[in-house]
Amino acid sequence: MTMRLDGEPIGGGAGEIEVDTVRGIAIAPVEAPPMDADPPLTIMHVAAPAPFGGLERVVHALAAGQAAHGHRVHVAAIVDAGTGDAHPFIASFGGTGVEVHAIEVAPRAYRRERAEVRALLARLAPDVVHTHGYRADVLHGLAAQEAGAAAVSTVHGFTGGGWKNRVYERLQRRALRRHDAVVAVSRPMAASLAASRIAAERIEVIPNAWAPSAAPMDRAEARRALGLSPDDFAVGWVGRISPEKGLDVMIDALPLLAGLPVRLAVLGDGPARAAMERRARGCGMAGRVDFRGAVPEAARWMPAFDAWVLSSRTEGTPVTLFEAVAAGVPVVAAAVGGVPDVVGEGEALLVPPEDPEALAAALRAVHASPLAAAARAGRARERVAAGFSAAPWLRAYDHAYRRALRGVPAPPRR
Repeated sequence: MTMRLDGEPIGGGAGEIEVDTVRGIAIAPVEAPPMDADPPLTIMHVAAPAPFGGLERVVHALAAGQAAHGHRVHVAAIVDAGTGDAHPFIASFGGTGVEVHAIEVAPRAYRRERAEVRALLARLAPDVVHTHGYRADVLHGLAAQEAGAAAVSTVHGFTGGGWKNRVYERLQRRALRRHDAVVAVSRPMAASLAASRIAAERIEVIPNAWAPSAAPMDRAEARRALGLSPDDFAVGWVGRISPEKGLDVMIDALPLLAGLPVRLAVLGDGPARAAMERRARGCGMAGRVDFRGAVPEAARWMPAFDAWVLSSRTEGTPVTLFEAVAAGVPVVAAAVGGVPDVVGEGEALLVPPEDPEALAAALRAVHASPLAAAARAGRARERVAAGFSAAPWLRAYDHAYRRALRGVPAPPRR
């Protein structure tokens, strides 16, 4: 998988790295050495998972893939007291060879949480501790280094929002300055991290990859499950219902689609759901919007849609984009974060963020020219299969771990 900012390849052959000549940010290796070239590692992922979501899908795919390649992989899942093995994220690891450790804590019981993670570190003696999300980054990155492990973080995205969220993210950025390696899942995110005074030689860009999970439903089955008629122009929206995901932008576009038989299926839940339901009622679109709530394995429903919309204000490299592309659904997406690196104008219709008029115009184009939309979807599948498959993604992470363990900085800029 080749990613470029404005740099040139350095070195050659299997270990080639690309570097941003402006900031010195290391880009994922074009072809990292095979993972069996070095002895296996003991890896411990740490996350406070939601039941479902993009971060959770990435951690699952990464841990399971690493275990399949011979590493000893553990996941420390910080969950609410009483949840335990019933938590969907924990249950998802059955049969993967990954050992999951449920750390059940009451809200804000951070001292106990730290003590339990430190005890786990002492018992497992991992080579690498890989944290995911602001809670794990802030509370456990330093503990990993004190235990003699390399501390690696993947920054999946920043949501902004209210003052509390902004405080958490400020603490996270400060904590990341101490990590041995920080992985950004998109180029804009890497630039944002570098602006936060995180050492450029520790930042690498490794976009997320497509790792299929459950087999999708066929189109007829998925449409029946969603209550769609053959004549409905079905638009899918999948994600956490929170301000940064921009569901309000999609709802505001609906009145601009007058005359089309539009039905919007919202698969997801979150703190802004009630406000979005009110918004749909307020613009007279309540009958056109179906709020389905959090849906396990939402990718299985993708074939039901005639178009899939990403209306986010900010993104990393969204897993749901890969899911829509893999299902062959025409994509209409805000050109934010890593989205334009996954699909270009030849594979999707890209629109500015926070622009309901542009979003509505793109959806009208999909409806008016279904053959052109299907052709774009086909090219998107080919591009994702060629450039975002799991094997080079896993090799890139293996390379990042080895660099962190050896204290090797990014190659010098040319």
